[in-house]
Amino acid sequence: MPMFQPLKRDGLVGFEGGGDGQVLDLDTAVKDGLLGGVNGGGGVVDEKIDLKTMIKELDLQDIPSVFICPISLEPMQDPVTLCTGQTYERSNIHKWFSLGHLTCPTTMQELWDDAVTPNRTLHHLIYTWFSQKYVLMKKRSEDVQGRAIEVLGTLKKAKGQARVHALSELKQIVVAHLMARKTVVEEGGVSVVSSLLGPFTSHAVGSEVVAILVSLDLDSDSKSGLMQPAKVSLIVDMLNDGSNETKVNCVRLIRGLVEEKGFRPELVSSHSLLVGLIRLVKDKRHRNGVSPALGLLKPISAHKQVRSLMVRVGAVPQLVDILPSLDPDCLESALFVLDALCSDMEGRVAVKDSANTIPYTVKVLMRVTESCTNYALSILWSVCKLAPEECSPLAVEVGLAAKLLLVIQSGCDPALKQRSAELLKLCSLHYSDTMFISKCKLTRTIQ
Repeated sequence: MPMFQPLKRDGLVGFEGGGDGQVLDLDTAVKDGLLGGVNGGGGVVDEKIDLKTMIKELDLQDIPSVFICPISLEPMQDPVTLCTGQTYERSNIHKWFSLGHLTCPTTMQELWDDAVTPNRTLHHLIYTWFSQKYVLMKKRSEDVQGRAIEVLGTLKKAKGQARVHALSELKQIVVAHLMARKTVVEEGGVSVVSSLLGPFTSHAVGSEVVAILVSLDLDSDSKSGLMQPAKVSLIVDMLNDGSNETKVNCVRLIRGLVEEKGFRPELVSSHSLLVGLIRLVKDKRHRNGVSPALGLLKPISAHKQVRSLMVRVGAVPQLVDILPSLDPDCLESALFVLDALCSDMEGRVAVKDSANTIPYTVKVLMRVTESCTNYALSILWSVCKLAPEECSPLAVEVGLAAKLLLVIQSGCDPALKQRSAELLKLCSLHYSDTMFISKCKLTRTIQ
């Protein structure tokens, strides 16, 4: 069978292009736009700029397949061609040879010549294509940075509707461009934007401010400035009355503050905040708020005053009732919060008194993740220990005993097995041996 031979012209290796036998070179490919060249004004970067640097900074996905090394599936920086006509990154094909292979990785043909020929034509094509993209990226970055600085200047003077328009434009810029976000931070934009939050700020302004702030990388000083009661109060108000997007942004912003070292628990010991979070968790029309809301409830449930307030606002039965509808990550967060509530007597009583606590938590065991099983076991232990005569028989009737045996026989954490054995023993105290054995049949749990 005749082998495909690379064409050579002036010492350069090219490729046969279709039936006309043309060589795919720099002039034809870039001029005709065959490889996605930039039309007009793109320019080419000085060859002093490293190709590796451009590839890394651009991080493109839609790269022409001819630029990709078949071995690493990464753009080639030093392409070389074998006698079979296949081209590879030099370091990759040398590594292939070092493993003792004497074949072409793509065609698996035996090589009659193991020499590699630098494919300078393809290298020029790759460099030109990436350099054009790189020039455009740099130009856009400069344009975006300049516009971000202009808008920040406008914000310092704008009032009323003009301020809303400026904030809206800045939000669009920072959401879309990484360089704009860096510029806003470096130019002191965080303090400019944050200063617009206050007791008399309209929700139209506040929602844009919050959207901008959650897009930025805030440092400790910026977060400390946002922890003022008046600012937090406005954010909580928007969490309850804003659009779904604004509510989610408010939750994300508060979550960032909660994680800060100097955070004060009293800032989130708010009836309005907890009501807003529970509403977001239960919102069936906009499910994108469930994960952020539960993600905020997790850290704030570490504070006793917050847990006490959660019980008083009726959060426990509402969290329990949504358990079956949650995805694994959200389910783990909800169980974490319920388990945290069980650390206090009033929380344990509220969890016990919720009608669906036992059936829903038993169902979770060995169904999702080991973490979910751990939290569910802890919740069941708390309520059964609190009221064994009331809760243990109910738990056994919905299949707890058999589920506990599954946990004990599984390969999960030894501490989890120990907790399961203790809970199984607690439940067995209310049955005769024969009756309890019948309750442990595994068929009762396969539903």
